[in-house]
Amino acid sequence: MGQLVKEFDAYRAKMNEVILSKQNLVINRLFNLDTNTYAEGALSTKTKEMLGLVASMVLRCDDCIKYHLGKCHEQGITTAEMYEIFAVANIVGGTIVIPHTRRAAEYWEELVNS
Repeated sequence: MGQLVKEFDAYRAKMNEVILSKQNLVINRLFNLDTNTYAEGALSTKTKEMLGLVASMVLRCDDCIKYHLGKCHEQGITTAEMYEIFAVANIVGGTIVIPHTRRAAEYWEELVNS
């Protein structure tokens, strides 16, 4: 696993633990809702992760992009599929998404080459 992926996963796990340990009802429910949104349903988890990635790219949230890239990798999405996802995000979000595509491509390379 590449350094970018290790650092992101470690930080996310650490801070999620801190946040959830405070037992805030609203935050805990929000985290639960997020988890359940991406569960298998009428849409497959693979489809939902692709949708989440496009939305994250359009909203320009680098942490969200990394998270969904990791989930897409777990779902077996190919590099060819990933670049089509990038294309959809760029056409929907416009050229302002290009810098996020660069960082996403870098992170994707670490995922597939680890």
